[in-house]
Amino acid sequence: MSIAVVDFGSFGLGKAKPSADEMERLSTEIIKALSDLGFVYLKNTGIEEQNVLKVMDTCKKFFLLPSEIKQQYTRSMDSETPSHGWVDTEAESLNPTRPGDLKEAFNVSTLTSSDKWPVKHAPEFSKCLESFFKICEQLTVRIMKVIALGLRVESDFFINKHKMMGCNQNPTTLRASYYPPIQKSSVKEHQVRCGEHSDYGTFTLLFQDKSAGLEVMHKSGQYVAAPYIPNTVLLNIADLLQRWTSDTLISTKHRVLIPQSDDMLNSTRQSLAFFVHPDHDATIACCDGSDKYLPINSLQYLKEKFSRIFRKEYYPSGN
Repeated sequence: MSIAVVDFGSFGLGKAKPSADEMERLSTEIIKALSDLGFVYLKNTGIEEQNVLKVMDTCKKFFLLPSEIKQQYTRSMDSETPSHGWVDTEAESLNPTRPGDLKEAFNVSTLTSSDKWPVKHAPEFSKCLESFFKICEQLTVRIMKVIALGLRVESDFFINKHKMMGCNQNPTTLRASYYPPIQKSSVKEHQVRCGEHSDYGTFTLLFQDKSAGLEVMHKSGQYVAAPYIPNTVLLNIADLLQRWTSDTLISTKHRVLIPQSDDMLNSTRQSLAFFVHPDHDATIACCDGSDKYLPINSLQYLKEKFSRIFRKEYYPSGN
């Protein structure tokens, strides 16, 4: 069992829309993978490996700052942009039955000047992440066209529900995650780096470093390694798109466990995830016209999910 790799080069960033035959090939291969495992590697997307590594390097400089500095940029559950900002280690449990995840993160959910940014302590941080957000958004639009073709809906069916990415009216988020070295003696029972979960929105674009560590649950219940593959992005379906497609596309659980070797325990891990969500006011109804799932509001669905995983004591009130 392994995750399929699809060459996206014909429709990568900077390329004109390919021929109808090539679009058909792309959509067929991608839909097949996403219907089976819910994950697929896309290679030659136009997002260069050196760009990804540069973003990770910039993020690492922020994560290595003292906690008392990073706390100034903590996300606030009560702000207009509740996803934006720093997330402390153990501040969330993506599997609520486990202790807090052994990772920290910085979320970028809006590209407005009012957001908290560590301009003083990491001057290049905001420009770097905002630029990468826009690149991921451009790739997202192309992927939506391919998925729409594979599902035999209008070309802009999904694009029209994601018009506000980067604004307060859409929760799409770029998350830079940092997994620090682990002292085995301090690990709590059943604690992991990232608990078993499925994503909540439309789909996710994931960029890993060479440490890899991600595992994806196969239909059999077994977990399959999702290794680092240079010059690829790992695309996975999230809950709302499974619902939207009446279970044609599968939102699959995934996790990052505690490494077993001393070398890996002492190593850091980084990833960049672009969580694509519909606009707040979008209604998600089965696109095949069936009534397998009742229509649901995008924002309400997300609020219900977030209430289960975030530990409110870690977040200050107010802006």
